[in-house]
Amino acid sequence: MTDSTIRTRSDERRQADQTESAERQEGDREQCPECDGRLVSDAEHAETVCEDCGLVVEEGEIDRGPEWRAFDASEKDEKSRVGAPTTNMMHDQGLSTNIGWQDKDAYGKSLSSRQRQKMQRLRTWNERFRTRDSKERNLKQALGEIDRMASALGLPENVRETASVIYRRALEEDLLPGRSIEGVATSALYAAARQAGTPRSLDEISAVSRVGKDEIARTYRYVIRELGLEVQPADPESYVPRFASDLELSDETERRARQLLKTAKDAGIHSGKSPVGLAAAAVYAGALLTNEKVTQNDVSEVASISEVTIRNRYHELLEAEEGAPA
Repeated sequence: MTDSTIRTRSDERRQADQTESAERQEGDREQCPECDGRLVSDAEHAETVCEDCGLVVEEGEIDRGPEWRAFDASEKDEKSRVGAPTTNMMHDQGLSTNIGWQDKDAYGKSLSSRQRQKMQRLRTWNERFRTRDSKERNLKQALGEIDRMASALGLPENVRETASVIYRRALEEDLLPGRSIEGVATSALYAAARQAGTPRSLDEISAVSRVGKDEIARTYRYVIRELGLEVQPADPESYVPRFASDLELSDETERRARQLLKTAKDAGIHSGKSPVGLAAAAVYAGALLTNEKVTQNDVSEVASISEVTIRNRYHELLEAEEGAPA
């Protein structure tokens, strides 16, 4: 028998003894040393006591729970500190590390020249590893565009999240060849806004996009067809609150505009007409009917449509209102 074989068997025996000792200690902790009763942990007093005889086996235990209290599930989720949640609005879903741009240590002191150079190299390599292939670089650029445009349009976070998911699906389905990243990203945001009931007109979308209106419309039709997205036609009423808010009109004017649009739907004059134009004309007509001062030019600037459209739709809405049964 060689020395190596003896050494191996000796190591195995030592490891088995350590395992048996650990199991024995674990068993001892589970049973009371006095009456062999079951031990329970009392978190309120930071003690381990016997359930039968009440013997305090351990005291002064470390409380590993949070220092805050919560009285319901939502409050617990808000106070929980386990890092930022994953999000589809970042190409790596927010799971990778990020090295800050400040050249300072944990105490706020400036780094030496050598340390600054080292941190710059680390930032460079960290950025390279975060976007290792063309797909990740593509996703990073597109999601940045979506976030920029959504901020400019004042769209909520749920719309940005939905747009990010739509773009990811388009990338996975290989819909990007022959189309620009900006075009598909804009189309995803346009579709997400309509799905969430906070639509923006093509003119508003194209005003903040880096591509033209025609390309957005063409890419949008292609994306929703290939991905099978269910996007309902935009409802003119969904534009009314935003227009009324931008023009600082009263709630009474907003309600009157909604009534005009409902009457127009019942009469069927909304079919084939731009929902933005109808909404703008309804807001203008509602303001006139409630004696609020607003001009066609003001409404035109807010809605990004021409004054001619407002005048034409405005007369149609009033005629439908007059012809409606009392």
